[in-house]
Amino acid sequence: MRIGIIGAGLIGGTLTRRLRHLGHEVAVANSRSPETLAELAAETGATAVWAKDAAADADLVIVSIPQKNVPDLADGIVDARTSGAPVIETNNYYPQQRDGEIAAIEDGQVESAWVAEQIGAPVYKVFNGIWWKHLLEGGKPPGAAGRIALPVAGEDGAGRDLVHDLVDQLGFDPVNAGSIAESWRQQPGTPVYGKDFDVAKTIAALAQASRERTPEWSARTA
Repeated sequence: MRIGIIGAGLIGGTLTRRLRHLGHEVAVANSRSPETLAELAAETGATAVWAKDAAADADLVIVSIPQKNVPDLADGIVDARTSGAPVIETNNYYPQQRDGEIAAIEDGQVESAWVAEQIGAPVYKVFNGIWWKHLLEGGKPPGAAGRIALPVAGEDGAGRDLVHDLVDQLGFDPVNAGSIAESWRQQPGTPVYGKDFDVAKTIAALAQASRERTPEWSARTA
């Protein structure tokens, strides 16, 4: 499968390494020139490209950049993917720690819905709550004891099936976390965020989530 990755930080870089190890063709980009990714490309065999070219003919696109930088992406950044190719976004809104205030999110828009609106394409939310090192080293075969489950929010259909299959290939159990409208259940500050739960505990944690943004995860804390 041809996969385009926009963002080469801890999660984007880790996914580049893991997906190349699985034999997928990967084009990876950051906010700078392809030359700045020469070391990652040499290590993994991925192709370093400009961000505007990462989605070209891709069967799957992954956007993994700081939330505050999403509006800086080129218009139509994922439009050159193949017809029906799903788009994964791994982002989190960190208002106090990194991103500053994003008014629409503070006013109640779900983080991933905001990303989808910015890039002009529907998205699946996954990989946002797992520590990069566990993503790199924690995958296990299906049925193995202690296999980590990862919530996947987005629309049902062929795109979800492909995303679930990819999560499984990486060594994790995909859990249907509902639509993007429900993806607040896995945002920072929720019971599932940052946890290495199994399927049952992941489902329970998603059900226990509150949509109210806690002070730690708001730019409008008094």
